Amino acid sequence: MRYSPPTSFPCQHQLYMRTYSTRSFSVHNRSSFLPFRWIQSRASHSHLRETDHRARLSKIWVRDGAGGLKEGDDSHSRLITAGFLAQAHSGIYHMLPLGRRVQAKLEALIDRYMSKLGASKVDLSSISSASLWKESGRLDSIGDELFRFKDRKQDDYLLAPTHEEEITTLVSSSGAGSYKHLPIRLYQICKYTSTTFLILYRDELRPRHGLLRSREFIMKDLYTFDQSTSLALATYNEVRRIYARLFDELKLPYLVAEADSGDMGGNLSHEFHFPTSKGEDHIIGCTSCDYVSNEELATNPIAESANIDQITEHQKARARNTVVKCWSGISKDRSTLVNVWYGCTATEEGHEGEAREVNARAVKSVFPDLDSSVENAEEFFTTKHAYLVDRVKRGPRKRKPRIIHILDSTAPEESKGHIEARHGKWITESKGLRDSMGDLPEIISHELTSMKPLNLLRTRSGDACPRCHTGTVKVQKAIELGHTFHLGTRYSKPMKASFAINPKVVEENRSDFEIQDTVSENRMNALYQMGCHGIGVSRMIGAVVDTLADEKGLNWPRVMAPYEVVVVAVGDAQDHMAGVYDKLSVSSESAPALDVVLDDRADRRMGWKMRDADTVGYPVIVLLGRRWGEERMCEVQCRRLKIKEDVHVENLQGFVRDLLDQL
Repeated sequence: MRYSPPTSFPCQHQLYMRTYSTRSFSVHNRSSFLPFRWIQSRASHSHLRETDHRARLSKIWVRDGAGGLKEGDDSHSRLITAGFLAQAHSGIYHMLPLGRRVQAKLEALIDRYMSKLGASKVDLSSISSASLWKESGRLDSIGDELFRFKDRKQDDYLLAPTHEEEITTLVSSSGAGSYKHLPIRLYQICKYTSTTFLILYRDELRPRHGLLRSREFIMKDLYTFDQSTSLALATYNEVRRIYARLFDELKLPYLVAEADSGDMGGNLSHEFHFPTSKGEDHIIGCTSCDYVSNEELATNPIAESANIDQITEHQKARARNTVVKCWSGISKDRSTLVNVWYGCTATEEGHEGEAREVNARAVKSVFPDLDSSVENAEEFFTTKHAYLVDRVKRGPRKRKPRIIHILDSTAPEESKGHIEARHGKWITESKGLRDSMGDLPEIISHELTSMKPLNLLRTRSGDACPRCHTGTVKVQKAIELGHTFHLGTRYSKPMKASFAINPKVVEENRSDFEIQDTVSENRMNALYQMGCHGIGVSRMIGAVVDTLADEKGLNWPRVMAPYEVVVVAVGDAQDHMAGVYDKLSVSSESAPALDVVLDDRADRRMGWKMRDADTVGYPVIVLLGRRWGEERMCEVQCRRLKIKEDVHVENLQGFVRDLLDQL
């Protein structure tokens, strides 16, 4: 039946008429009309909250999880159990109230340091035009990992994983056309979540490791624009210093490594990592000099050395006692088998030491279409090549099966004999392969541009340092959290993003500028020198959990904790929790108020609350227990610092502050 609104509530009647007049509702009890009851409930709850300013867990929607942690849980399982996030789909997560507080605090920390750089916030759309990506040249290089779609006019768009194209277009078309307007420093904000950071999207092939590798992630991206190379490099170094100060505030060990710029472009970049046994990246550092590099950029001293005298006698002996090994991979379209040939010493072959591993990332630099996830690639290829030959005869792309042989710098001279023998066996056994590949094997033994020998093996702890040649390197697993790129004119040049400059300014150091054209004797157009500097916000949350969590639960640095202190009470002491909250929350000119929450949930026992406090990972727990009644003593616990101590309530704030200052 059609519902008739009550006439005794004119305000609600008007609300109903404006919002619901075109709909029909079937109701059994008119007094339970949901929109009206919801408004009443929200109004009454809002009134109650205004009478008590204190943070209370009874007012926060927290999913139960105390005692639910299991040995071996990874970071996202712990975050789900502790009530920080919920998994919606594969690689997609909902951030819950406690998680939002952690995220907001991390954002506030980054905001503070972006302000020190003089950076302004912008709000860039998550949707980008595919035509801009085509103009920059990135559409084809990383198109497989993009969410792409067409509008009703069949125009191509994508959900942007980064915004170099959009920010370059924005700055070049915004009227900042003079060198007097530089430098420009902009970082992204998001209009969708009321936060200060942009939600980015990528189509992960295999989403895994929760927030560390998900389909949707939150990122801070800073973009810088300078007039000359020297000024852009000065900005780059300033950002690196600011990043170091930001990571120092987390009070966690981190590594800064030289890195490969990859698809971003440019020729200078550094990564910021948390060292952890659960990391996906490998960081190589020298025990004698300041050499620190990620695995993608790490070099083999034998391959890099231009002077044979720089190679140690030990390395020469290893080279003389070498046997040939082969590692196989396959292309993404399954049409190309990639064989990597390298040298293996007799000791390694005999398993007296750790055998060498091929660095799939290095192989991708030679053959970008490699799918490193396929095991037994040679067997897969040889059983499928007949189908492939038949398919290319019928298919429109006509991609023939290929076998590519890549020689690592450690491969001995006899490797080519092994290649020819195996190649001959393949084409003898398969007429289809012989017709498509011919009799001569396809061999790559040097970098195509520099003609340097290829370095395709993973560096191991104990290897010689490629920089000083006297020290040895140590390899650590790590999680990447930040990355700085000097882009130069990687985007401004193809997108013709320039600014006007007086030739007199250029005369002093012309090589420091990249001139696009000369307009008149008083004006030149020069290309912007750009930089891009990112921090993975959601990734950092997962990395901190992986780094600090123990068997009892999470552990948060002070600057990221959902609350700094939780107050738990037993029996009659619960009536005094508010007073303890007020004592802890008093601020002064020298110190801000502590961020405190009361666990006043009436339906939970004290033991459950204490387990929950450990699971959530509050830095400090204040327990009002057996000594509260007569002595006003509180038990203060800090799991990370291994402290459990009774403290009088009058000394409580100072004692807790001293603990938090160490976290």
